Amino acid sequence: MNILVAGGAGFLGSNLVAELLAQGHRVYAVDNLITGREKNIAEFSINPNFVFIKADITNNSWLSEAAFAEIKFDQIYHLASPASPPKYQQYPLETLRVNSLGTENLLKLAQKHGAKFLFASTSEIYGDPKIHPQPESYWGNVNSFGPRSCYDEAKRYGEAICYSYLKKYQLNIKIARIFNTYGPKMDPADGRVISNLVTQALRGQDLTVYGDGSQTRSYCFVDDLVAGLIKLMASEANTPVNLGNPEEYTILETAQIILQLVKAQNFEPLQSKIIYQDLPQDDPLQRCPDISLAKKLLAWQPQISLEAGLKKTIAYFEREIR
Repeated sequence: MNILVAGGAGFLGSNLVAELLAQGHRVYAVDNLITGREKNIAEFSINPNFVFIKADITNNSWLSEAAFAEIKFDQIYHLASPASPPKYQQYPLETLRVNSLGTENLLKLAQKHGAKFLFASTSEIYGDPKIHPQPESYWGNVNSFGPRSCYDEAKRYGEAICYSYLKKYQLNIKIARIFNTYGPKMDPADGRVISNLVTQALRGQDLTVYGDGSQTRSYCFVDDLVAGLIKLMASEANTPVNLGNPEEYTILETAQIILQLVKAQNFEPLQSKIIYQDLPQDDPLQRCPDISLAKKLLAWQPQISLEAGLKKTIAYFEREIR
């Protein structure tokens, strides 16, 4: 199959590209590299089934590239967007545009090609949830006028326009509500919980915990998440589906586990301790997916434990920052 991955040089996108290439597909990746990294896709450059175009999907000029001439896409994955709070707060307008204009441009392309379309939504659409764990039927508790609003509302809009293309044009759309994911190919400066804590520990810095550390997160290893995306694309589901790990940890527990693993893997220096800082505005106190629908529709659930995934992630970051 010919498969387009928008955001193909990002953390999730590059891991997805690797798996799709391993399955024998021809993969076209497009990324403007404001948060994606060329080093994430460097290993694919010698693969004859891989094509990369540096471009912005908020306009369609990249489709005139010779590499895309007369290509008929069978599937389109839309993973293009800054995703971590520091990144989307650094690029708020770009985040809004790529999830609105960019999403519609890709939907039009999918309509033209008769392609299946998958939109990477997020658990952030649930905001600071008042229902726990969060099922797909929950409408969320979201601030539309705050530091996270550029991302939260952009993703909510992205879901809405996907729904409209489904209803008006019967486009075969898929919506993955992705919960916290980690693993190799993450940018050490990504700014999310796992990357922050692991890089701090490896550098011998104090590990920063916000608030009292009692707020919770769930962590899905990237290989599990990619498997879920591929299963969702292959499914008949047209409604949003949560993809994440339902095992819940406090931020403090997460920091303690990472410290123990870094020490056990004999990385130096090992002087880190845990420090506390004020909780950021609109930081959710609980975040955990109800994956009943993914189990039912996709026969999918995470297989990789937090400890096993963190060991691989720590080894990757150790190579990245040393």
